Amino acid sequence: MAYKITDACIGCGACVDECPVGAISLEGDVAVIDAAACIECGACNGACPVDAPQAE
Repeated sequence: MAYKITDACIGCGACVDECPVGAISLEGDVAVIDAAACIECGACNGACPVDAPQAE
């Protein structure tokens, strides 16, 4: 299952820079993951200071 950004997201963008396939973008003040592009590597979760990206 693809990762999903929870409501804990603070919009810092750390996950955007860590995603190796560019599946994450900032929309307004929160990150959004393109589930079809996500390869479930977990890099976003490791980069996030508030653990907002979670595996579904």
